[in-house]
Amino acid sequence: MAIVFFIAGLFLGSFYLVLGLRLPKKEDVIFSRSHCDSCGHTLKWYNLIPIFSYIFQKGKCTYCHQKISPLNIIVELATAVLFMIGYIMYGFSYEFYMYLIITSLMIIIFVSDFNYMIILDSPLVVAIILILILKFVYFGYKEALLAIVNGLLLFAVMYFIQFLGEKIFKRESLGGGDVKFSFIIGFALNFQLGLIVLILSTFLALPYSLSCLYLTKNNEVPYGPFLVGALFIVFVFLGKFEALLNFIFNI
Repeated sequence: MAIVFFIAGLFLGSFYLVLGLRLPKKEDVIFSRSHCDSCGHTLKWYNLIPIFSYIFQKGKCTYCHQKISPLNIIVELATAVLFMIGYIMYGFSYEFYMYLIITSLMIIIFVSDFNYMIILDSPLVVAIILILILKFVYFGYKEALLAIVNGLLLFAVMYFIQFLGEKIFKRESLGGGDVKFSFIIGFALNFQLGLIVLILSTFLALPYSLSCLYLTKNNEVPYGPFLVGALFIVFVFLGKFEALLNFIFNI
């Protein structure tokens, strides 16, 4: 089954890359045929086999011979490896299905936010629906409703941070997508763990922000990848972070 999920991750990784790159440009990703981004030529099925097509075509388009971004193979492999690791860690369980949702969001947000500074609404909505179904099936409607409350509380905290930042700096401090994503963090975990995710994300983003400021003089950086990255870390090491919370509250 680990191999099955590795293969599934290859194909889904390719699809997530398309979502992250084309949805921000308002391109149809469901009914339109895949095409080369350089020449626009419609690709054949054998041009779309994850990894193998890239290798056989030597990293170039079959039709215009322009180089294909290595991002394609990186995203496909990363998704495949993460899916396989998730199954090995959790098997078929609530944790595994939640892991798949978080991993999928992480890949899509990394692609869209680093390329366009956008966190797409549609993947967030799909993730919320899937998490709600998952919590309802495994824990019942009371836990599902409590998860919604946790999500709203963390959303309120993030919205307040955005409001405060705009008042202090007289400019947009957080993107709307970052604030919306905070709901998913609280919804998937809980309010307390969600706060840890927010704190951890700032530490993850700090080195990148400082390097961008120093090298490019650019003080606008995508925050979404660090938010979802922190969510992934806290979820995978959930036991350790819960122990940290217990330690803090028992001091």
